[in-house]
Amino acid sequence: MSLNWKEINLILEELNLPGSQIQKVIQSAYDVMAFRLYGKEGARMLLVSLSPGACRIHETFRSLPKSDKPLRFAEFLNSRIVNGWIEEALQLGDNRIVRITVRQGKKYYRLYARLWSNAANLICTDEEGLILDAMRRLPKRGELTGGRYAPEEDAETGFSDARPVKREYGIRELEGEGSFNEKIDSFYAGQGGALSLEALREQARRNFEGSIGRLAASLERLREKEQEFSAADTLRVSGDIILANISAVKNGDEWLEADNFYTGEKIRLKLDPKKSAAAQAETYYEQYRKQKSGLEDLRREIETGEKEKARLEETLSRLMEEENPFALHKFLKTGGVGTSAAREQDRKRPGLSFRRRDWLIIVGRDAAENDELLRRHVKGNDLWLHVRDFPGSYVFIKQRSGKTVPLDILLDAGNLALFYSKGRNNGEGDLFYTQVKYLRRARGGPKGLVIPTQEKNLHIKTVEARLRELEQCRVEK
Repeated sequence: MSLNWKEINLILEELNLPGSQIQKVIQSAYDVMAFRLYGKEGARMLLVSLSPGACRIHETFRSLPKSDKPLRFAEFLNSRIVNGWIEEALQLGDNRIVRITVRQGKKYYRLYARLWSNAANLICTDEEGLILDAMRRLPKRGELTGGRYAPEEDAETGFSDARPVKREYGIRELEGEGSFNEKIDSFYAGQGGALSLEALREQARRNFEGSIGRLAASLERLREKEQEFSAADTLRVSGDIILANISAVKNGDEWLEADNFYTGEKIRLKLDPKKSAAAQAETYYEQYRKQKSGLEDLRREIETGEKEKARLEETLSRLMEEENPFALHKFLKTGGVGTSAAREQDRKRPGLSFRRRDWLIIVGRDAAENDELLRRHVKGNDLWLHVRDFPGSYVFIKQRSGKTVPLDILLDAGNLALFYSKGRNNGEGDLFYTQVKYLRRARGGPKGLVIPTQEKNLHIKTVEARLRELEQCRVEK
């Protein structure tokens, strides 16, 4: 439940923000912002949350984790209003829009916190209402750089926030001691909707238990296959027995009954009536070689899967014990990106990795790295690129949920594919690309060799400036 207008007025009255200096702006997630202030009562942290069902502004007494990567709006505010002084902090009528006026040197800035659950925003303007930037850029509302925002002009209509019926509001009676700011901070941490510990823990449980369950089912299938492959020696023995009894196998035979000279027992082997005895034996030997070589890869996959499952279980356990809702919210919003776990994943991933505008591009430099990436580090909807007619790297673009790969990211990956191929010196070349799920391993082919289907064509010319920019985006290991 978001704050009502009477509660906002009480919070602002208790805070008495005018005269406070803004020392730092912290944005822990895309919808949570905090301002470190220093005033007559010492250091304080002012929180602004735009989360649906938990839109609010109040002092928080909990540590707010920093974002692992710079977020645009926080960087903008840090460049404009840090070390500025708050001269005014008030709510416009009963509309749940808070205006904070900040003086930085000779310049004045206005911060508007619109605390509407379905249309919340934090907007920074100059004195004339020209939008300098907004936490959420909303073109349909005109809330983006260069637009205009001046809600004071709605004063004649009573600052209507599109509520069809005016309701009577009161200040909630909350448990606990201290000011209303302290009580509201505790309330939202414990049971305040989307940003409460209870809701966040339930979300974490759903996210992780689904991944853990799918991983456990995958491990079970791999173990069954491992058990099957562990019996590979019986295939070699079958081939030996057929060759030892080659004169007894007649064209059209479907079975061979013979002595197993390894154990002394009778054995009955299935035959293909269309094949000769020698071809029958070679079929068994080929299956033996395939399972023998695949057994080591299977065991590596199982080991990697078990480690990942243990990591997910340990992470879930840690999240269930987390007492700071902001830290938990940040983790769930970012998926752990930028955390030590993600950096460890970057370090362990073979090949080269490039992070470009939140997109991850991976380059396998040889057959072994290509194969390892295909087996353990990419998924069906990730994009695969490779240069036509030349040996070279596999390049992958990791899919982002609900996003289409932009053309410039595709061109980045294409430049990398051409650069890390034998066609580099040509300066241009043709590529094909498709999703990983449309790749088929070449049966009996060398490690990492795949046959693409549903592929598309792309002609690439090497752009040195693009490659230099990509080098700056390379992930260090």
